[in-house]
Amino acid sequence: MDFSRIEAAVEAVIFASGDPIEAERVCEAVGIDADTCEKMVKNISERYADARCGIELVELNGSYQICSKGEFYEEIRTALKLRSNAVLSDVAMETLAIIAYNQPVTRSFVEDVRGVDCSYIIGSLCEKRLIEERGRLDIPGRPLLYGTTDNFLRCFNLTSLEELPKLPRLEGEDPDQMTIEEYTEQLAREDEAAGDAPEESE
Repeated sequence: MDFSRIEAAVEAVIFASGDPIEAERVCEAVGIDADTCEKMVKNISERYADARCGIELVELNGSYQICSKGEFYEEIRTALKLRSNAVLSDVAMETLAIIAYNQPVTRSFVEDVRGVDCSYIIGSLCEKRLIEERGRLDIPGRPLLYGTTDNFLRCFNLTSLEELPKLPRLEGEDPDQMTIEEYTEQLAREDEAAGDAPEESE
């Protein structure tokens, strides 16, 4: 078995995919097992880690992607005539954090936590591809659910959501804050008491 050629094939498949590609699809395409793929991806990643290399291989929720290193953002933006990325406001960051730590969540859940309407902010986060629709909650009204994207992981330099910093609530320091499961149960009880509600407009 020519391991050098197989490793090159792994690299080619990840590069050609453009978007993040699942490890299982790489294994299937190249004809290797998961352990071998992981070792080869590690070799490729270490090779790209060389200071003289302008690209890197990142892992996002069990998927792989080859992309340019962040330190060359300005040169790439100039060459491709890209607009500068707008810095997220404190309000947007707060909304994003609520979604990231409780996903999948409804807009109503986010608004109850923040105490204000979040329609515009959620729409803006969707446009920036930091969050996406994740189906609908199975209760009367069937409100949309939202969760974070691979682009969110990439922007915050995370491999998976497990790398998010732990919050006091998750460590038992704030037991009064509802989880999404508790909030969903409360919504269901309220809807049962009030009767069927019309479809929520998002």
